[in-house]
Amino acid sequence: MSVAQPPVLGPAAPATDTVGRYVRRWWEGVRAGDLGSLPIVVGLLIIAVVFQSQNDRFLTAGNFVNLMVQGAAFATIAMGVVFVLLLGEIDLSIGYVSGVAGVICTLLLVPDGNQVSPAVALALALAAGAAIGTLHGLIITKIGVPSFVVTLAGLLAWNGVVLLLIGSRGTVILQDDVVIGLANDFLSVTASWLLVAAAVGGYAVTQLAAVRQRSRAGLPSDPLVIVGVRVALLALALAAATYVANQNRGIPYVAVLVGLLLVFWTWVSRRTRFGRYVYAIGGNQEAARRAGIAVDRVKIAVFAISSFMAALGGIILASRLRSVDTNAGGGSILLYSIAAAVIGGTSLFGGRGTVKSALLGALVIASIDNGLGLLGLGSGEKFVITGAVLLLAVTVASISRRGREATGRA
Repeated sequence: MSVAQPPVLGPAAPATDTVGRYVRRWWEGVRAGDLGSLPIVVGLLIIAVVFQSQNDRFLTAGNFVNLMVQGAAFATIAMGVVFVLLLGEIDLSIGYVSGVAGVICTLLLVPDGNQVSPAVALALALAAGAAIGTLHGLIITKIGVPSFVVTLAGLLAWNGVVLLLIGSRGTVILQDDVVIGLANDFLSVTASWLLVAAAVGGYAVTQLAAVRQRSRAGLPSDPLVIVGVRVALLALALAAATYVANQNRGIPYVAVLVGLLLVFWTWVSRRTRFGRYVYAIGGNQEAARRAGIAVDRVKIAVFAISSFMAALGGIILASRLRSVDTNAGGGSILLYSIAAAVIGGTSLFGGRGTVKSALLGALVIASIDNGLGLLGLGSGEKFVITGAVLLLAVTVASISRRGREATGRA
């Protein structure tokens, strides 16, 4: 009996392995369809070249900061969607769940004499999101209604809740500086560079600790040179992003939040028993059940995570827009968030994907939306091109899956 395991960042190599063998093993994996993040990185490079050639403002420092802020809500919601997709399920309610949370938080902060503190407003909005996801999970697992139907009903119901909460107010302005600052305030230059140093140092320590732990256990580990290259690439990427951002307004607080969420949910998915259970259920639910995994509990927890992250994304979006209205949670939020997870490489068939795929996919979505906006194109053109990119990503994933199956790597 076998269950799917979390994918690794690179092929495992014995401690005595050479860099040359490691690279050859990686290349063999690519040829067999194990592409990892390669397609999305190539896609981002193509997007950057195309849009910069059409509008020289695309690769400016100001627009780079805009991309971080614009993509934050989609990335946050997509991280929760990844867990649902890993189970082979779907959550169509995330858009309006985000709207409900954004509206609750904003209404609780209206200075009418009954307002609460920002901490209480945020806690209640996030708790509402988690409760909604738990309710969805209970209906799916205990009653047996398919997730597509449950969350489609949720899409309609929570849209109604948004309308009821807003009522006749029309547009409600967010008037709390703390919540507004989430997406509109920025780190100082000194703080941003200290954060880069801490992030690179922490990553280096975890990588070396993993190598040492595997070596002590007599298990194969990656060559130290490869570990050094990973740390150097992360340092280069973060340093470049920080330098460019500091030429304009700096690193937004919301980008730091997204980074922390990425680290936390990556740890949950790859280093905890819960994460292994999610991959196992997505790979073969019946086998996971027979292995003693509490499938229903894991599913309920996953839908709670999805709605919790949707709620957080809704708060981020309300912060960026500084207001909420009757369309909160509508528009392209649902489609863009699911597309971000899928474009990043998460399989719709379950059991395969990583949390970082949500961040990469959200960067693609935000880049396309932003670039087309700079070219003066409307929503119609944006949806057509984004849909084409989504179809291309799924096509590449399907071809890769066939290649892995043919070589026994699936």
